[in-house]
Amino acid sequence: MATSLGSNTYNRQNWEDADFPILCQTCLGENPYIRMTKEKYGKECKICARPFTVFRWCPGVRMRFKKTEVCQTCSKMKNVCQTCLLDLEYGLPIQVRDTGLSVKDDMPRSDVNKEYYTQSMEREILNSDGTRPVGQLGKVPSSSDMLLKLARTTPYYKRNRPHICSFWVKGECKRGEECPYRHEKPTDPDDPLADQNIKDRYYGINDPVADKLLKQASAMPRLDPPEDKTITTLYVGGLGDTVTEADLRNHFYQFGEIRTTTVVQRQQCAFIQFAMRQSAELAAEKSFNKLIVNGRRLTVKWGRSQAARGRERDGLGEVGLKLEPVPGLPGALPPPPAEEESSANYFNLSPSVSPAILSVSIPPPPGIVPPPPPGFGPAIFHAMGSPPPPPMSMRPPGQLHYPSQDPQRMGAHAGRHDGS
Repeated sequence: MATSLGSNTYNRQNWEDADFPILCQTCLGENPYIRMTKEKYGKECKICARPFTVFRWCPGVRMRFKKTEVCQTCSKMKNVCQTCLLDLEYGLPIQVRDTGLSVKDDMPRSDVNKEYYTQSMEREILNSDGTRPVGQLGKVPSSSDMLLKLARTTPYYKRNRPHICSFWVKGECKRGEECPYRHEKPTDPDDPLADQNIKDRYYGINDPVADKLLKQASAMPRLDPPEDKTITTLYVGGLGDTVTEADLRNHFYQFGEIRTTTVVQRQQCAFIQFAMRQSAELAAEKSFNKLIVNGRRLTVKWGRSQAARGRERDGLGEVGLKLEPVPGLPGALPPPPAEEESSANYFNLSPSVSPAILSVSIPPPPGIVPPPPPGFGPAIFHAMGSPPPPPMSMRPPGQLHYPSQDPQRMGAHAGRHDGS
């Protein structure tokens, strides 16, 4: 581009010459080793229209090349990334951040006023330490309950993927797997998220992504305190292996006196009991859906009393009323039969069935040999169908002990057993 003095309203002293860009972790990529190209005064800033140093890099494998879009002065005024224009602290659009912090955007839109405002912000940036944003944003507290609930705690690298191949959508792409663009079905063109403007994103107006997040914030659940005023215990779940009891105490001691802290490592949860109910309510309000300890987002709920647990076991609700059965589940089993009925009717037959049916001998199925009659075969079959033999002391003299001692069955060998 032309870099003559007449091509821009600013002189060359106000043109930006930087050594490294201001980027978020998502735009920088997951690879710690990145090769960047630097082009001095490569493009005009899309907000203030001043030439600035453009950086270009690839954030990862099979990702599209990215570059800086706005200058560092515009980035510092809004505390946003130079590429995606999202807040560097929360990873949210500017409109959502300003709504959560109640910041009113007073940046001018006209050319002359914008140049004067930018020069004033540059002088303020030079006089500051560079760790806090300047302008109206630096005068408000940098914490909000809504922002902590919506904040992105981990990078979202899918945002760096290539764009969809327009030739593949029309069925004319001839590159196949070598095509650097994505071969996927595009989204609905009528979707508001498909129409985004970089200036609307920067000024925080008419941003469809911000509108979606604000609607999501209004529909988020709340943690209401229980009616039982004796409950002063909070349940903290999802501890993992990195969160310890000392970490929980360091976070919750600021809300009031802690009576006991119980950590259940097996279930990765903890119970924090406060001395006062007001301290427990304050801790629940400040920690619900926004408690992050050692990089882990923890779940905070109210504890339950022993009476409520007993009602749940008995099938009663919180107010002691019988709960309605859940639809779709099988009904209750019938009660067992009475003792007199079960003792006589072993097969659960109806009274119309005659007992004589049970005495009919049913022939065995083909291929199965029936057991021998009583008195024949091995001793294991002798007890089938006949009473057990009397003991030796009660048998009369001369009675045979086993069927094999019968002389009629033994034949010529009977004399050996008679002693002759």
